[in-house]
Amino acid sequence: MPNNTLSISHHIDEFIDYLDLKKNYSPLTIRNYSHYLKRFLNFLKLEKIDNLTDLDVGLVNKYKESLIKIKLSKKTTGYHLISLRSFLKWMNKNGKNLLNVDQIEIPKAEANKLIFLNGFDVEKLLETPDSNTIQGKRDRAILELFYATGLRISDLTSLDRDSFDNSKNEIRLKKKILFLPTRAIKWIVEYINSRNDKNNALFVSSKGQITRLTPRSVERMLKKYTKKVGLPDNITPKALRHSFATDLLLAGAEIGSIQKMLGHKNISTTQIYTHVTNKQLHDIHETFHGRGK
Repeated sequence: MPNNTLSISHHIDEFIDYLDLKKNYSPLTIRNYSHYLKRFLNFLKLEKIDNLTDLDVGLVNKYKESLIKIKLSKKTTGYHLISLRSFLKWMNKNGKNLLNVDQIEIPKAEANKLIFLNGFDVEKLLETPDSNTIQGKRDRAILELFYATGLRISDLTSLDRDSFDNSKNEIRLKKKILFLPTRAIKWIVEYINSRNDKNNALFVSSKGQITRLTPRSVERMLKKYTKKVGLPDNITPKALRHSFATDLLLAGAEIGSIQKMLGHKNISTTQIYTHVTNKQLHDIHETFHGRGK
């Protein structure tokens, strides 16, 4: 039997290119899909499967069990299977008669608890970097920008200097423009003015060779500051995005406007924040209105 493993790998590469060039998925999503499907390809090699027409429900369930054995969470296992379903669906649309994706069951993960900071803790965090150093100015600008815009970490690290327009108080992404408050602008300007390098990236490394800051570096930076001020160790860039959204809702912003600012395709994704804010408002009502009883 001819070995078609290389052919499967080729189809996966074509699918990743499709997500990048045709679907315009984010770099982080592209990276994740590629990682998940390469793990699936390795599984096929171990099972000595070299043709996707041999794929059936039993083999998919065995793949699922292999993911659980390496102690992946239900959520991460689900991501692996979602990427597999998307790949097979794309293959079938392109004339291949493969496994019906509806036969692949995705394990239901427990709902994530929405993690965010209140205004007091946000202020503590923002004031932590040492603004007398270039690194401190950079880190303050990053934290201010996160909290002011709810940007995804991949979008923030992809920004260039010319993405920032001080004259219009805005940051330009590929598909949208975000307006900035005065304080965020102040720190971005201070940081840019303190630099003497020629790198076009808006945020760069502060030690050694000047390179664009990576998402992982930003995550480490945030963890350093949250630890310094005694905040929970589960505060991530996504938690700052959640803080941005919940603060807007509590201030009376419309859910549709927040959806646009966050870049959610479906408003149902944004509505998760209303459950949080409704509970907060209920707790406030119980605490203060109850005093008159």
